[in-house]
Amino acid sequence: MNYSQEHLLYLKKQKRQSIFIHCMRIGVLVLLLGIWELAADLELVNPFITSSPSRIVLCIVDLFRNGSLLFHIWTTLWETLLGFFLAVLIGFVLALFLWWSDGFRKIAEPYIVVLNALPKIALGPLIIIWCGTGSKAIVLMTILVSLIVATLNLLNGFLATDRGKIRLLESMGAGQLQILVKLVLPSSLPSILSMLKICVGMAWIGSIMGEYIVSKAGLGYLIVYGGQVFKLDLVMSATVILCILAGVMYGVISLIEKRVVKHKA
Repeated sequence: MNYSQEHLLYLKKQKRQSIFIHCMRIGVLVLLLGIWELAADLELVNPFITSSPSRIVLCIVDLFRNGSLLFHIWTTLWETLLGFFLAVLIGFVLALFLWWSDGFRKIAEPYIVVLNALPKIALGPLIIIWCGTGSKAIVLMTILVSLIVATLNLLNGFLATDRGKIRLLESMGAGQLQILVKLVLPSSLPSILSMLKICVGMAWIGSIMGEYIVSKAGLGYLIVYGGQVFKLDLVMSATVILCILAGVMYGVISLIEKRVVKHKA
């Protein structure tokens, strides 16, 4: 494909700007970590309370050497991924029903609002009774935290479809299923991708919340255990690992989004 000189200059400028932004992000992170480490070394802050980057690294290495690191990471990761995918799938089905039937949507709307406002942690005792103290309870908590968010975001995307285009298809004899497949779903693609990004964070919140309540393993368990025995290096290490895992998961969704948008363009 042949580009004009002006377009090539624009692409180079965009590439330089992207490189600059990435370098600045890394630079800010390095600067913050350096300040944190220096403050802990000079005891401007109490390293027992705040930990430090070097202590966190040593703690992670110790967890890896004793064989518990990968076990706890895998426990939290599969619980989060399973809860995430189930919440998205159920939310997609619910959003379809709500879009398909105005009557069903009007009936269900107040209940959805109440469930969305309900602090899910309040259901902790019930979840333990229903599912026990194993991974089922944690996955259920992840679904409960993510489900309503997924449903509402998808529904808003479906309802935002251009009404004029819908009427045009209806005038041409298209049924509701054809309108859904040919118009609503394609036009809602940005909302679907945005929902996935939001649900990444909600899924991690749900899984860690569940591990706070009932877990015997996982990163949330390490955070709770570390707080109970005042091993704050362990708490910070587990938190850092959580941030990395959540960032990687979000990055995968963002990469998919870029590929989809590029293919659509």
